[in-house]
Amino acid sequence: MDAQGRERGHDMDPADQWVLNPDTGDYELRLNDSAPQSPIPSPRRPRPAGVGAGKGASAPRGRGDASGRAPERPPGRRAAERRAPEPEAAESEAPPRRRRGAPEEPPPGRRGRRPVKKKSKVKKVLLWTGGTMAFVVLATGVGGYLYLEHLNDNIDSISDDGASTGGFQKDKAINILLIGTDKRTGAGNDGYGDAGSAGHADTTLLLHVSKDRTNATALSIPRDLIVDIPDCPTTLEDGTEKVIPGTRGRFNTSLGQNERTPSCTMRTVTELTGITPDNFMVADFNAVKTLTTAVEGVEVCVAKDIDDPKSHLKLSKGTHTIEGEQALAYVRTRHSVGTGGDLSRIGLQQQFLSALMRRLKSNDTLTSPSKMLKLAEAGTKALTVDTQLNDINKLKDLGLELGKLNVKNLTFTTVPVVDNPAETVKATVVLDEAKAPQVFAAIANDVSFTQVKQQEKKEKAAVAARLKGTKAPASEVRVRVFNGGAPSGSAQDTLTWLQLKEGVSKSENAGNAPKTLKKTTLEYAPDQADQARRLADILGLSGSGMKPGESATNSQGLPAMTLTLGEDFKGAGVSLTVPTKAPDVKKSTADKVECAQ
Repeated sequence: MDAQGRERGHDMDPADQWVLNPDTGDYELRLNDSAPQSPIPSPRRPRPAGVGAGKGASAPRGRGDASGRAPERPPGRRAAERRAPEPEAAESEAPPRRRRGAPEEPPPGRRGRRPVKKKSKVKKVLLWTGGTMAFVVLATGVGGYLYLEHLNDNIDSISDDGASTGGFQKDKAINILLIGTDKRTGAGNDGYGDAGSAGHADTTLLLHVSKDRTNATALSIPRDLIVDIPDCPTTLEDGTEKVIPGTRGRFNTSLGQNERTPSCTMRTVTELTGITPDNFMVADFNAVKTLTTAVEGVEVCVAKDIDDPKSHLKLSKGTHTIEGEQALAYVRTRHSVGTGGDLSRIGLQQQFLSALMRRLKSNDTLTSPSKMLKLAEAGTKALTVDTQLNDINKLKDLGLELGKLNVKNLTFTTVPVVDNPAETVKATVVLDEAKAPQVFAAIANDVSFTQVKQQEKKEKAAVAARLKGTKAPASEVRVRVFNGGAPSGSAQDTLTWLQLKEGVSKSENAGNAPKTLKKTTLEYAPDQADQARRLADILGLSGSGMKPGESATNSQGLPAMTLTLGEDFKGAGVSLTVPTKAPDVKKSTADKVECAQ
């Protein structure tokens, strides 16, 4: 707001000057105590060439007044101050960051709108801020509806170095990698973290949101888990590129150490789980402090008195509302909860994130324009994102997708691990080879860890019914085998296996499929259902991979089924069965209040 506006606003908080007009359902800027003002559009300005460059970055856009000229921008102090490094940050290695140019405090506003029917106050606010009902800091992105251009200037971004899928898509399941670093950046954080360290992947969660947006799973990855960190092609701070050699070590060293950036953490997660994240978001200590302060505190519960001199947390048994430094101390404490290790702290952090989620979704937050603006500011300033998300519109779109979730269907769980058998004094953990692959497979195949809706149950029952019924003898199964994304030679290998090992003699290699498929699919006509059930049984193919359709014609001119080996194909004779039920592991849902033990 300019000086005149501040004078007319009587030094009122800018957030409180945006008032909901109950007659129109719109937010209006009120500069005095009498008459409502009309919504003011955001000033349009050019984006400097090259800013935010990187894979997936938006092209430079020219914006200005009716003449096409961009408005002049006074030099101001904000941009210079924003670029000045923190004294502590300057001492440690930092991944390359991109900051957009900053104008002088543009007033909030929004683009032109179509006439809409009058909505109640609550419904209108929910429409505008739907994304804030989603997971923790991601949710605040949708607050950008209020003043997109201003929030753009808050966003820092780092290249994903080709480690992602290329960014989330609205018609697919979403996988977001959330990384909390212990780097000591930001005011007031001198006493935390390792002095002079470039930071680590101290707290990491892989957030999976189902394709139909009915459920989500937040998978915590222990920082002390021994993993294979792959070779990481990396864009350094000076813009040069290098490949950082891989190693085997603790998961938390996948970030910060040896010049590794979040893209290397992303590659490590893919190596570990088989799941390639769509995007990443990195938060430092200030994210916890500013977000909890923006919502005026988060309510947590402890089952005993806590006095942890290392994290500086001191709470009596019972329920407390915490924010700022106290909230940071809460998520950092570990010596006073559970067994005193990192796994106990993970459980505490999951309880905290559930509480923050409930707070974000509460009407007390959603119906407060002041809180919503503070959330939008805090979220965009506290986070560093990959270059696929370096625009507030992209964050808004992600927020809207996440806003479709119900907290009762957001499950928190942890990668199953066991103590490292190679250690006498237990300091690290390794994968539980019996349980961890089941968890990874469930997430990769979009299996809900919460109870599915009745309609979903009916649909799954219908899919399962495809496997029920009579099965034709293997010698009567006639099928053409295509390679639709499997490794080269897979069609011939499968053909040989079917004919020599399984007795499916009426099979043939049809070569490459016309398009690539994610999952192996068997298409068959209604009168071939008994053949399809037999072949599915041989392949270990689930009902979801069976596609009722039309018959093909083989090289002898006879009707045949079509088997297309997709990207999920693991080899001839390897079962293609995918999980339809989540494994039995320790978990919690965001709607439940739990007390830290």
